[in-house]
Amino acid sequence: MSEQKNKILEETIKRLLRRGAHSNLRKIVNKTHAADLSVIFRNLSVDSQRRLFYMIDDYEQRAVLLSELTEYTITDFIETMDVDELLEVFDYMPADDVADLIADLPKETAEAVLDKMNNEESEEVEDLLSYDDDTAGGIMVPDFVALSEVITAKGAIESLQKDFPDVEMPFYLYVVDDNERLVGVVSLRQLVVVKPTTPLKEFMTTDIFSVRTDMDQEEVAKIVAHYDILAVPVVDDSNRLMGIVTVDDVIDIFRQEATEDILKMAGVGEEFVETQSVVSSTRIRLPWLFASCLGGILAFSIIGHFESSLKQATYLAAFLPVIMGMGGNVGTQSSTIVVRGLATGRLLSSELWHVVSKELCIGLILGTIYGGLIALAAEIRFGAELNTGMLAVSVGLAVLCSMSIAALMGSLVPMILGRIHVDPAVATGPFVTTSVDIISVYCYFTIATHLLGL
Repeated sequence: MSEQKNKILEETIKRLLRRGAHSNLRKIVNKTHAADLSVIFRNLSVDSQRRLFYMIDDYEQRAVLLSELTEYTITDFIETMDVDELLEVFDYMPADDVADLIADLPKETAEAVLDKMNNEESEEVEDLLSYDDDTAGGIMVPDFVALSEVITAKGAIESLQKDFPDVEMPFYLYVVDDNERLVGVVSLRQLVVVKPTTPLKEFMTTDIFSVRTDMDQEEVAKIVAHYDILAVPVVDDSNRLMGIVTVDDVIDIFRQEATEDILKMAGVGEEFVETQSVVSSTRIRLPWLFASCLGGILAFSIIGHFESSLKQATYLAAFLPVIMGMGGNVGTQSSTIVVRGLATGRLLSSELWHVVSKELCIGLILGTIYGGLIALAAEIRFGAELNTGMLAVSVGLAVLCSMSIAALMGSLVPMILGRIHVDPAVATGPFVTTSVDIISVYCYFTIATHLLGL
């Protein structure tokens, strides 16, 4: 739903809630998809959320709504529900979504929910909770189609109809041996085009893309995206099939990882501000801003070192903002491109020198163009007064150095961190811009002092 429609829907629901028009409200709620309602929920009080939630007649839609709510919204809402109410909704949710919600519950409530679940369901959820949240095991769905390699195509279709009517991802049938080890995969298309008496082992695909339970979720997402598959099987160390990661989970992973990278690059942690307390947000931002503060102190110390030059030529100060700004922008651009490229797998840390040399060339070209442009502006403004072209040359060379060094650092630092298996997102933002500012100031005054004979 578009932003405008969401706004209209939210205003309508809030107005009907104020009026107590429950009949009209129930009609709207039951005609609106739960995923759209989840957007409205974040702007409602807990009491209003409860009233809307219990107006939803379809329990499957209730389950979808809970699955779509963000962590900070759902925590307060779920605490208002008792265990039996939760179990009613959990019956309509995939086990991986149930595990995610239970992980967010207070310990006592989570234990009470698991105790009241039937043994089979609670074992599935507890197995998922035993894996780290950001691994293949933590995000996999334990409901999948697994058949013996000796079953015929006709037998497989009958088994699908009888034993797997509610499986989330029925497009792939995974073939296992007698020890539950993954040996092949069959698509629904293959199943219906072969002769009914053909055993699965005769037409199954044995070249399977699988992942281990402990693989990082970002790597799992890259595999699914790279091979354009709807799901990837998850196996243990013995190659036993444990679950599958579906494409809808992969979309969530990419969105989550991209958000984390952007927030890290800004130096504000990994979560949105609304999920953090004031103290937590302050504590996370403090080190990054302290680094910027130290950089600023170092920068004005450098300027102080060239105080005599400034006294002789105060007009030099006029070009500091543009020199530092152009360098900072190029540094941010380069680091953003490299960090995102590493995150999506389009760039590899082994390509360090190729990536860095390319960004350096771009920095040199941009520095030459904008150095010339700003030098021309300096000559137009101060050329007649000073009767020398050295100021324009100094400014132009300073811009060239600033932008070239910024492109170099913006690409080199993330690539090096990626190579030593440190998250490259933490190297951008405040770090790159602060270091570029320091180098830019030093280069500018050094060049100007020598060329102008100050």
